[in-house]
Amino acid sequence: MTAPPHGHGPAVLRVLLALLAAGAGVVVLLAPVGPAPAAAPARGTPAPVVLASRAPASPAAPARVRVPPIGVDTPLVGLGLDAAGALEAPAAYDRAGWFAGGTVPGEVGPAVVAGHVDSVDGPAVFARLRELVPGDEVLVDRTDGTTARFRVTDVERHPKDAFPTEAVYGPTADPQLRLVTCGGDFDRAARSYEDNVVVFATLVR
Repeated sequence: MTAPPHGHGPAVLRVLLALLAAGAGVVVLLAPVGPAPAAAPARGTPAPVVLASRAPASPAAPARVRVPPIGVDTPLVGLGLDAAGALEAPAAYDRAGWFAGGTVPGEVGPAVVAGHVDSVDGPAVFARLRELVPGDEVLVDRTDGTTARFRVTDVERHPKDAFPTEAVYGPTADPQLRLVTCGGDFDRAARSYEDNVVVFATLVR
C-alpha cells in the first residue's frame, strides 16, 4: 500500500490575570508576582480562584467500516507505516485498516482507510471499491457507539509512482475520508498492482 524594562515607580496594585491553559483545559485566575502587601487584605476579599473544566475527550476510535453499495462490512484494525514510510497493508485480506497515526474518522481532517483488492484465494475486502460513485454512502462505526456517515465525492485511480499524497493525507477544513486499495494492471514480476484506487468522501452533517 502507500506513504520571547524594568522600571521604578509607585507600588504595583495587585490584579487578577485570567489565563487559559489550552492543553489542560483549565482556566486559572492568578495574581502576578510582586512585593507582598503591607497589610492583610480586608475580611471578605475573595481569594484567587481555580476553575477546572473537563478536558476534551479523546475521539472514539473506529471499529468497523460499512460500504453498502459494494457489500463491505468489516472490522477495522489500526495501521502504521512500514520501513519505507508507506502505509502498511492489513495482515488479513478480508479486513480493512485505518491509519492510526492520522485523523480519526469523523474528526476534522482526512481519515485514511485501506484494504486489499484481492489475494491468491480470490477477491479481498476492497475488491469492488472502484465501483463506487459520487453520492454513495460509507459508514464508520466507532467504539463509543456512534457512526460517522460519509458521502463519496470522487473516485480516482493513480499510478503508484504518482500517488496523490497531498490530496490523500493533506489537511482539510472539514472531516473527510479516503478509502485506498490497489488497482490497474497486475505486474507479475513485481507481484504488485501498478495503480491505486482512491475514494474521496465527506462527512454528512
